[in-house]
Amino acid sequence: MAALDTLLSETTSAKPVKISPAGKILVGITGGLAVGLTVICAPFISPAFRKICLPYIPATSEQLKNIVVALRGKKGTLLDLGSGDGRIVLEAAKHNFVSHGIELNPWLVLYSKFSAFKTGHHQAKFYRNDLWKFDLSNYDNIVVFGVEQMMHKLEKKFIKECKTNCNVLACRFPLPNLVPIETIGHGIDRVWVYNIKPS
Repeated sequence: MAALDTLLSETTSAKPVKISPAGKILVGITGGLAVGLTVICAPFISPAFRKICLPYIPATSEQLKNIVVALRGKKGTLLDLGSGDGRIVLEAAKHNFVSHGIELNPWLVLYSKFSAFKTGHHQAKFYRNDLWKFDLSNYDNIVVFGVEQMMHKLEKKFIKECKTNCNVLACRFPLPNLVPIETIGHGIDRVWVYNIKPS
């Protein structure tokens, strides 16, 4: 019993552990890095929780080349739905399109705006927006790198919102019901070109 009383006395009278100033700084830095990484990574991870996931996968140089070929002879405005790092919008700007990109990830929008500024393509504009809520009616050409499960819904949006004779360039996956006027490239680099007519 005396041993138990001694043990309890020692336990209750123990002094709280003090953290040194260097330890506090280390805890602060570690916590700050954890929060920073969460803020930066969240926009890249959150698409996986959406009903239709549209991950960020940069266009290959072959895909970019096929898009340029598909745009030959076309002019006016261009919209890239889910513009990612902005390379398609910037390439279109080089070919005298008034080109815009919409992207949900704020870091990619900032990166794209910086790239446009750095390369002097001030007519290229980037907006943070949801492609399902963005009005397509002002564009002559639209580029989309979709995933298979979203193409049916996108096709309905194109038919409903696009102006007559709008050119839609579908990359990686075709639209399910519309017939393309041209197909360029092969495999994952293929581009399907559609001309939207009023229904």
